[in-house]
Amino acid sequence: MIEKKHLKAFTKIVGKENIYDDKAHMIAYSYDATRTRYEPDAVIFPRHEQDVSDILKYCNQHLIVITPRGAGSGFTGGALPANGGIILALEKHMNKIIEIDKENMVAVVQPGVINMDLQKHVEELGLFYPPDPASEEYSTLGGNVSENAGGMRAAKYGITKDYVMALKAVRPNGEMIRAGKRTIKDVAGYNVAGILIASEGTLAVLTELTLKLIPKPKYKKTYMGIFPSVDNAMNAVFKSLSAGANPVAMEFLDKLVIEALITKLDVNLPIEAGAVLVGDVDGNVPQEVAFQLETLEKSFKENGATEFRIAQNDDEAKELWYARKNASQSITIFGNKKLNEDISVPRSMLPQALKEIYAIGDKYGFKVPCFGHAGDGNIHVNVMIDALQIDTGHQAIKEIFEMVVAMGGTLSGEHGIGTSKAPFMGIAFNPQEIQLFKDIKKAFDPNGILNPGKMGL
Repeated sequence: MIEKKHLKAFTKIVGKENIYDDKAHMIAYSYDATRTRYEPDAVIFPRHEQDVSDILKYCNQHLIVITPRGAGSGFTGGALPANGGIILALEKHMNKIIEIDKENMVAVVQPGVINMDLQKHVEELGLFYPPDPASEEYSTLGGNVSENAGGMRAAKYGITKDYVMALKAVRPNGEMIRAGKRTIKDVAGYNVAGILIASEGTLAVLTELTLKLIPKPKYKKTYMGIFPSVDNAMNAVFKSLSAGANPVAMEFLDKLVIEALITKLDVNLPIEAGAVLVGDVDGNVPQEVAFQLETLEKSFKENGATEFRIAQNDDEAKELWYARKNASQSITIFGNKKLNEDISVPRSMLPQALKEIYAIGDKYGFKVPCFGHAGDGNIHVNVMIDALQIDTGHQAIKEIFEMVVAMGGTLSGEHGIGTSKAPFMGIAFNPQEIQLFKDIKKAFDPNGILNPGKMGL
């Protein structure tokens, strides 16, 4: 519970219409996509950067915990007020596209801008912002940067960090800083922007983002490769890429996911398949698209594909992408709770990684449907359990993480660590590395007021 004198001080900063401590707001801002709940003591909607600075300065002086939040769509609890205190909600006022610089292909935005809104806006101008997390229709760009979000187009175009040129942020003591420049090259000083990307709101509050844009490709085609087994499909992933294929996306659905999509959503997928790979290729001339499709088809069939389909029109393409984008929702037919992890491994390790993931599932008697961004080695592993199996489920996840890290992989390809993966940080990092993280946190936030407890810090 926050003292009334503090609420009065915040009201002076933002006005009474931008601060709430009623039960409805506390519940609304108590959860994210993890469905774990932590109620804050108040929710504040800053109007601009100066508000953010004044609020943080006050919180730092009075040791009030504060958690920045965008849309609250994260899967690991990064925006949850796990220690109570203030939710600093940036989506209401700080949601403007400030500038689109067509000549330099740069967008300047506030953190509360929805990812898809920026995509649509720049595409009308013939430009392209590639990062496309599955939550693109509602997740904010500030949240995307804070978690270093990935997406389906990462196989060709990379992830959020590859498009952040510069940013403005406010440190926990209220100091405003700039990091990076709107130039292609910048090697002056430490890469502070790089440190703030993926920091999950633990180091500073982002207030403005300068993002790189590229020209929008003129042509695009959607494909699907049908395989008798996951092993065939996973071998086709890295072998087709090393053969010269450069698809926009190469998404993977295993047999359990295919079954779930057909059962729950009646999608048109091959029920006999052991796995499918779905994706797009693009280019600025038709010949480039044709070359990519030919390269993929040849490599897929060399690695056991029984069929290679090319969508003949927009409706067929949309149907394939509808299936991929609804994979997560469909697999609830296998259990009332899923432990959703987003491991990432070197692509050549995908065949072995999937074999071992399924073996761990069999060991504990769990179904483990898998899907995701095979083109960049990032797989969504879903351990399906019921409420009484949570401890055993976490043990299975621990074994999966240990296996993945031993292969040279990582705990998270795009969701981040937050609270849900914090207990497993010791698997991926040694004590010296974790201490370095803590030292960086201390340098930015010596009083520990900003989003404490995330990433185990």
